[in-house]
Amino acid sequence: MSRRRKAVKKELVPDPKFNSTLVTQFVNNVVRCGKKRLAEGLFYDAINIVAERTGQDGLGVFKKAIDNVKPVLEVKSRRIGGANYQVPIEVPADRRVSLAIRWLIAYSKGRSEKSMAEKLANEFIQASKNEGGAVRKKIDTHKMAEANKAFAHFRW
Repeated sequence: MSRRRKAVKKELVPDPKFNSTLVTQFVNNVVRCGKKRLAEGLFYDAINIVAERTGQDGLGVFKKAIDNVKPVLEVKSRRIGGANYQVPIEVPADRRVSLAIRWLIAYSKGRSEKSMAEKLANEFIQASKNEGGAVRKKIDTHKMAEANKAFAHFRW
């Protein structure tokens, strides 16, 4: 991490179908080997599957899933006097979204459905109902922060 100046944040171009930068950010995280069209296709297929299964707006379910997975607190390791302490800190807004996206993708990959679109769709549906692996990860992160609340005075 540079000590001189802040990193410049690039502006995301909204996706063509939903006109949403959140969708673009999600698709950019799904991309492997530069195949962005394939990643977009997977995401749109997942949204269509969600809309079929739930009878609700697929994008609305996706946004609700992201909101349910966003962590509020996390722990950071801090070395003080030869000992490492897990210090709970509040997560900045942009990091909340990126963590939620990362967790949704990671726990989708671990699922046992046939295609990646089905895996994503099922993870979106479960996360929108406050269930599933990504929500469990958020809860574990919050529990860890609660358990280490005693070290909050080491915050910097």
